[in-house]
Amino acid sequence: MSSTSDKVKGLANEAVGNIKQGVGKVTDNDKLRAEGVIQEKKGEAQQAVGKTKDAVKKATE
Repeated sequence: MSSTSDKVKGLANEAVGNIKQGVGKVTDNDKLRAEGVIQEKKGEAQQAVGKTKDAVKKATE
């Protein structure tokens, strides 16, 4: 997976996670809120992987 792909998928996961958290909060659904937090953190991690790949690529050029 490319660094751009990692970053885009990370942003998408983070956004969906935030939405799930919001819907869970409004509907008082703790399970949905927890799923949202997990998905948001997954997205943040994916973005970090993409940024690391970019840094490694720049360092080796």
